[in-house]
Parts: sequence; C-alpha cells; structure tokens
Amino acid sequence: MLVDDHEVVRIGLSAVLNLTPGMKVVGQAGKKDEALRQCARLKPDIVLLDIRLPDGNGVEAAGDILAVSPTSRVLFLTSFTDEHTVEAASLSGAHGYLLKDIASHALVRAIKATAAGQPLTDSRITKHAPGWRPSFPSSPNPSKRPLLSPQEQRLLPLVAAGYTNKEIAQSLTLSEKTVKNYLANIYCKLQISRRSQVATFFASSFRGTPLS
Repeated sequence: MLVDDHEVVRIGLSAVLNLTPGMKVVGQAGKKDEALRQCARLKPDIVLLDIRLPDGNGVEAAGDILAVSPTSRVLFLTSFTDEHTVEAASLSGAHGYLLKDIASHALVRAIKATAAGQPLTDSRITKHAPGWRPSFPSSPNPSKRPLLSPQEQRLLPLVAAGYTNKEIAQSLTLSEKTVKNYLANIYCKLQISRRSQVATFFASSFRGTPLS
C-alpha cells in the first residue's frame, strides 16, 4: 500500500514494485483518511508512508493504520531528516524509516527486510533514532507475548503506571482514538475488561524486561 500526497511518486513506486517478483501494489492513497479506509479493508503486508499528508502527519497516521490493520508493517519513505521527526517516527510503531532518494533496488531489499520483521532505518539518520528497535525483545517466556503486537505492547507500561489515554497519546505521539483502539484490542485479546487487569498482565509477563 502506497501513501503519499504526490501522485507522480505513487505512479513511479507502483511501476517499480509491480515489476518486482513477489510484490504487488494493492492500494494507493494521497490522504490519511483515505489510507485508513483502504488499510482497514485491504490489510496490506507493507505500507509505504510519507511523513507529510494533506490531512495529517504520517507519524500519527502510522499509529492509526496499525490500529485498524495490526498485521501490517509500516515503512516510512520520506524526505524529512530532522531529528524531531525521526525520533517521533521511531515511537510511532512503524518498522523503519527511509529517505526518498534511495535507489530502487535498495528500496526493494528494504521492503523485503521489513516484511521479514527486521526494523531498519537509513544509515544517514540512524544517529537520530538509536531506539528504533522492537520495544520488547525475545524472552524465555514467549507464550504470553505473541498475543499482543509490538504497538500494543508499548501501551502496557504506561497503563500499568496509571497514565490516562490522553497522557499515553502524548507520550507515544498518537491520537487518543488510536490509543483507545489499541486498548480495545488488548482487552479483546487478553479477555479482560479493566485497566487494572492490564497492569497485572504487564507485571506478570514483563517483569525484568528492559524497555527501550
């Protein structure tokens, strides 16, 4: 799925990716709302997402996309290199951050790596995103972890610490609606109904786990 406000960029990316064996562009969007509708319907494996959109920013869009399509992996493809944007993007739940001047063959490799679950970022901006890695590394007790996506796991320590939805949204650079969606997913997956139960799950499942 391609999300970029420039049609010519989407056309160029489509031409490259549709000619790559094993890849197919299933949808395109130039705005955030349109991207959310399509992602909810199509559930794409990979979403190539720009930072700047006419009706919102890509950092917030990433969280919203992952809320409606938790199995998708978001890969930023943008021209923005400022430290604040990169750091915010690294906390959005996205799986990588690339610059638009990347060569086509390198982009294809990056998409394949992202699909394989490897977080990655352009070497030119790595110094701005030292924490771009999964929030919870593997542990000797993995049976309780596959239930929740990495994005949902990010909420656990904040809920356990008593943060409100608004405070969680501000901390993770998400919208309150996205936080509510993540919490609803967590409640459903864990078959619970209260925030105190989320805190209990976090304490029992992640005690001693270093957080990024």
